[in-house]
Order: sequence, then structure tokens, then C-alpha cells
Amino acid sequence: MKAKSIKGKSPEDIQSALKQSMADGFRPTIAIVFISVKQDRKAVCKILDEAGIAIFGATTNGEFTDENLTNGEMAMLLLDMNPAHFTIFFEEFNGNNYRETAQAIAKKAIETFQNPAFLIAGSSMKTDAEALLFGFEDIIGEHANVFGCMAGDDFTFSEQFIFTNHMESSRGIVAIVFDEDKVIIKGRATCGWKAVGTPKTVTKSEGNHVFTVDNVPVLELTRKYSGLEIRSKDTVEVATQIATSLPLQLQREKGDPIMRPGIFVNFDDGSFMCQGTVPQGSKVRFSLPPDFDVMEMVIKGLGELKATEMPEADALVVFTCTGRILSFSPMMNLEIEGVRKVWNVPMAGMFSMAELARAYNGNLEMHNLTTCCVALKEK
Repeated sequence: MKAKSIKGKSPEDIQSALKQSMADGFRPTIAIVFISVKQDRKAVCKILDEAGIAIFGATTNGEFTDENLTNGEMAMLLLDMNPAHFTIFFEEFNGNNYRETAQAIAKKAIETFQNPAFLIAGSSMKTDAEALLFGFEDIIGEHANVFGCMAGDDFTFSEQFIFTNHMESSRGIVAIVFDEDKVIIKGRATCGWKAVGTPKTVTKSEGNHVFTVDNVPVLELTRKYSGLEIRSKDTVEVATQIATSLPLQLQREKGDPIMRPGIFVNFDDGSFMCQGTVPQGSKVRFSLPPDFDVMEMVIKGLGELKATEMPEADALVVFTCTGRILSFSPMMNLEIEGVRKVWNVPMAGMFSMAELARAYNGNLEMHNLTTCCVALKEK
């Protein structure tokens, strides 16, 4: 499989870049499209559709094809994969039937390929992304090979979109299903944040709503250990402070811990909402503010994946958390550059609201503050 990455600031840029990429006879069959909500998605889809290219798309909080990160633009990975080796499914949610929607896609996938693997994107911050993963596991089994993200919206935290050639939704899921007998898909999700302090017990929570830890309101405990002087009543601003200074790590019996930063704060009771469940009775630890070691762990993890499971790749897809760009700011390009150099193949990536992948040595999880890298190679 041959791959090329292109980017642009307008549909006209994409039209020109696509034409240039095909000048040597390259004929892509699928485009993985990461695009700002500010851009004209329909115009871009029309360009790709008229070229006979299948589309897997999500809106972003920033995008990249190399270490030059952009916001408000577009990044694409073009693949000339054999059309018999993949298919795309698109579904909208009906109410809160997230698990059932994923089950429906998984059922169609195993009717199409004996050994399916999935690259998925979901939209809406209200979506229970863990339920999506459970839905795939229900049908495929615990070994289900699933990677993906939740779409962004340029940090407005309002409305996110996923799309394919003639459909889009702010409450849905799009999935590329690969025939794993023909396409190798391997990945690694790494957060790299270091835990600090002793494990603490979540003493009151409901789903992703954490009220108390060690019987103390979680906001008060966070303020105590972080030293944050929280004066603003802006819940988004305070959640950003918490997410980039002292987020929670949810401990798992199997595999690496999962990041669970607060994303909405309730000042009345000192609770906050996390983007992912935090079960009552579970153990959590706080995390130190990130440093260069966090980025180095991502690159090291990919080096290990290359050495042990994926010596060669045709293309690389990267989902990295919006919280990382907020934490690292301009330094984030160093991580992306390091990621690109592992296989040195065409790459496209986005900053997402959540990352979906198997935890290292663990289960399928919804991640936060994490970089998920997915390598693809057609046999």
C-alpha cells in the first residue's frame, strides 16, 4: 500500500494538493480526513467523492501531517488500499444507544470479514465512548482490535462532527473496518504522566461524576495538593487548570492506569465530571505536571512496538488529546516529530476529545491526556 499525506487551509488547497499527489499515477481509495469545524466539510467531501475516494472524517481541536501543528485547517492521509480489504460504516445514535450502535457495526463487520479490525471516530461530548468499546467487545470478543477518537470542535466544546462521503452527524460514529487477514493494524496508547502520592479511594461517584475522594470533595482535595488558587467561577477555565496541573489517574487491576481529568466543575458541591467513568470504590492517584519525560515515553513506547510487533508500516494515524497541546503548548511539535521518525512514513493526526485504544497490557479503554498512534500495513 502506498500512502501520502496532504494538508490545506481551504478546499481549493486540498483540490490542488490532491491533484499534485496523483500526478505520478497514485490513486487513493480512502482518505482519513481531520478537519476544523471552521472549514467547509461538504466542499472537501465533494472533491474527494468526485475522485472516487472513500472518506473517514472527524472534526478536530487541531491537526497535523508532520511536526507543524495547525488549528482551523485540514490534514489528510491518502491510502491506495485495495477496496476489497476495507469498508466504511456510518451510524447515528438513537438516544443513548451507544453500546447497541457499536454492536450493530460489529455484527456487520463480521459478516464482511472473518477477522475485522476497526478505526473509529465518534461525535458529541455526551457520548459514552466506553459503551462503544463494550459494544465491539460484546460481538467480537475481548480481543477486539479497535482504535479511534472522539471528535473535536476547535476548543469551543459545543458541537463536534464525524462524516463520510454523503453523511455527517454530531451524534454518531464512523468506522473503517479492515480485513485483518489483509491489513496489519497495530497501535500504542501512552499518556506518560507520572503518578504522585498514595492511592486514594473514590468514596462517592456516579458514572463519570466524581463527588468525593477519601470522603473529601474532589475539587477541595485537588486544590489542596496542587496549590492552585482557583478564583474564577468559569468551569471550563478551572477544568483546564485541573487537567493540565494535577489530573486523576484511575488505577486498573490489569494494564496501565487511565487518565481521568475533570472537564466540568460544580462549585456548589466541589465535584467534577470526568470524560470517562470513575467507579465508586476505585483507586485513584494524582499526576504530576508533565515534563519532557512524558513525550519521551510516547516515542519510546512506539520504538518498542516497532521492535516487537510492527517492524514496517505503510502509514501512521495519530490521535492525541487536546489536553496535551494545552499542557505542552509549542513543545508538542517535538513529540509529533519523534512519533513521525519511528517509522518515517506518511502520517496524519488530530487533537481529540478522547482517545480509544487498548491500554498497554490491559483492556480497551477510553483515554484522556494520551497519545494513541496507529500503524497500518497492507500485506
